[in-house]
Amino acid sequence: MASNYSRREVLRGSVATVAGLAIAKTGLAETGEPEQKAPNGRLRFGIIGCGGKGWSGMQQAAEHGDIVALADIDAQNRTKAMMEHPRATAFDDYRQMLDAMRGKIDAVVISIPDHHHAPASALAMRMGLHTYCEKPLCRTIWEARQIAKIARDKRVATQMGNQSTASTPMRKIAKLIQEGHFGHVKEVHLWTDRSKGWWKQGVPRPEPSEPPKYVDWDLWLGPRPERPYAEGYHPFAWRGWWDFGTGSLGDMGCHIFNMQHMALDLSQPIAVQAETSGHNKDSFPAWSIVHYEYAEKKDRPAFKVHWYDGGRKPDPDLASDFDYGGNGTITVCEKATIYCFDESNTKYALQGGAAIPDIEVDESPGHMAEFARAALGGKPARSNFPDYAGGLAEAVLLGNLAIWANGPRLEWDAKKMQVKGTNEYDDLIRPKYRKGYGV
Repeated sequence: MASNYSRREVLRGSVATVAGLAIAKTGLAETGEPEQKAPNGRLRFGIIGCGGKGWSGMQQAAEHGDIVALADIDAQNRTKAMMEHPRATAFDDYRQMLDAMRGKIDAVVISIPDHHHAPASALAMRMGLHTYCEKPLCRTIWEARQIAKIARDKRVATQMGNQSTASTPMRKIAKLIQEGHFGHVKEVHLWTDRSKGWWKQGVPRPEPSEPPKYVDWDLWLGPRPERPYAEGYHPFAWRGWWDFGTGSLGDMGCHIFNMQHMALDLSQPIAVQAETSGHNKDSFPAWSIVHYEYAEKKDRPAFKVHWYDGGRKPDPDLASDFDYGGNGTITVCEKATIYCFDESNTKYALQGGAAIPDIEVDESPGHMAEFARAALGGKPARSNFPDYAGGLAEAVLLGNLAIWANGPRLEWDAKKMQVKGTNEYDDLIRPKYRKGYGV
């Protein structure tokens, strides 16, 4: 969606941004009530995070409405987005954007570091805004529960950015498993090539330096404790730090657990246990293997899920027909072993070469299209927060408790949201926030 506006015109627009802020606040003060939503039937989007994945999310949102507001702590990202959507009002702080644009936004698309996901989502949903948030939805287990609760209470449309949920092949395999075509699931193996070669984990904290002029470091830190700026956090490698990201498991788990969660509901394991390369509890370990235990239910026997990252992979004999790629899954059932070739969840095959039965499923119009449809009053998106994404995020993040512990088997009390017999992990489950932020 190319713009015909020049950089000079956009920069004049940035001045108008300040005026727009004043106008927005004045309008709210005059009426005291938000304006009518989507007055012309088109959604009005506020974009929280314009760089990286935020850029593609913004462009996808623009296919379903108008981009009316932008927020990013990085002036370079913000300026680039303004060039693309010059009529949007721009901010460096998403809290200011949500306040100033009250009544002028219908929905937000959130693509910022994990430590901001829950505060931004909670703030938007409490204002009645439909909310799309990138995976893994939040940074901690308590946040996953809280975000799902707020979404349900406020009755807003939601969708997590685990895009493969829209995959028809994935929906078919999940339905086949649910209907028992392959017999009961005995064990699941999931792996990723992250972080190895993508970002660093298991490393000491980088040397402090001055932040670039285009980065507001205090806003970037947001809810997390203060620390000096250093190269190695913004814009990408924050994933490897416990204070900001969720490591390899959190970054890729909501993609790679997705089919099995759709088929089996992985939200509440009874125990988790991990072996790792070791870590300093500041940077995630270079590699980890996590074992999840799921109890028997009336429609399925007990089974286990095994996660591998940082270059570790399952036993090659589990699915000997295939050369394991960087990301993938193996689902061992009573009557078949199902191999998935990558994190996109678009290609599956059976060990031994048998054909996968073809069945009909509810096909998605597209991941962002599902969200837009729900925001305009249609049926909920599949990966909505209360019914799907919250439970998936919780399962993924439980594995990080085991990685933190590095060895002990942790029994999980889902009702109390606590590791049985200890409060050692409570701060990891429910974080504290800096003043000005909360969930």
